[in-house]
Amino acid sequence: MDPEEAAERLVSKYGSGRGSLIRILQEIQKTFGYLPREGLEAVSRRLGVPLSEVLNVATFYHQFRLEPLGTYVVQVCFGTACYLRGSPQVYEAMRLAAGLNGGRTTTEDRAITIEKARCFGCCALAPVLMVVSSNGSERYIHGRLNPQEARRLVYAYRQRAAVAAGYGSASAGSPG
Repeated sequence: MDPEEAAERLVSKYGSGRGSLIRILQEIQKTFGYLPREGLEAVSRRLGVPLSEVLNVATFYHQFRLEPLGTYVVQVCFGTACYLRGSPQVYEAMRLAAGLNGGRTTTEDRAITIEKARCFGCCALAPVLMVVSSNGSERYIHGRLNPQEARRLVYAYRQRAAVAAGYGSASAGSPG
């Protein structure tokens, strides 16, 4: 099913009122893992709501994604302790190493998604980041980071993603 078909089916299921917009977007994201542009345009047409309003809702709520997740999702903590100990520099170093610019959060090869997060409860290890595989089978915490180590982690997880996709050599355990 393509995003337009999904929108058609969901509008038929939930109704064509403005009040069904969030539920329809949740279902589209559940189906595709993110909100494809074609799906948003189809919802706009079917509900008779301007695309700008649909996009406003999709970008206002943290639960919605406008691009697919990478193989690894890197969440950089921006809680108070991490922020004061350098998480903004760690975050920017990772984005730069991953080649992310503008509002993009996922690399072109879909290896890594880098996003901001709030406290993980390991403030003694600040600054901290958590890495979760998109299928949920792997979860790692990396602490006491600096920009250089953050860049190294981008390269390590990009290599792991290549291995997972069958493009590289295998290695066991956490990359760091």
